Amino acid sequence: MLVSLENAKLYLRVDSKDEDDHITKLITVAEKMVKDIGRIDFSICKENTELIESAILYAVGYMYEHREEADYKKLTETLKYLLFQIRREEF
Repeated sequence: MLVSLENAKLYLRVDSKDEDDHITKLITVAEKMVKDIGRIDFSICKENTELIESAILYAVGYMYEHREEADYKKLTETLKYLLFQIRREEF
């Protein structure tokens, strides 16, 4: 994982272990979304660590806070804007 559970919990301001499984799943989904939307591979991730981590944490936070009424189109558009500078035209 590019973002650790501890970093995600710190970002979300979650202190208990009650939602560790849920947050771990969100990290996995967010990482896949960021890689797919950015059309990036592992080498690009290593070169742009801060940007990638910020995008992943944003996605985790969005999905965590909007678990009942998430607008995934809005999330996808925001991630496109965040990743614009490193997003490839095609794979």
